[in-house]
Amino acid sequence: MLRALAQELTDKLRKSATINWQNRKSARARMVAMVKVLLAKHRYPPDKQAEATDKVIAQAELLADTWAFEHP
Repeated sequence: MLRALAQELTDKLRKSATINWQNRKSARARMVAMVKVLLAKHRYPPDKQAEATDKVIAQAELLADTWAFEHP
């Protein structure tokens, strides 16, 4: 279950990443919303979703520039 969630999160975040998304409020909000939807879809415990969302976004920010330049 966690592996499938991690793979889907990575795939969707990578495909949605744009240059400097972490600096644009609307793009960042879209990424946060996507993470929340995926966590709920995979029945991640609701009381731990906020912390998980913060961690996922923090990790995505570290990889953001790499992902943005992977687009064809």
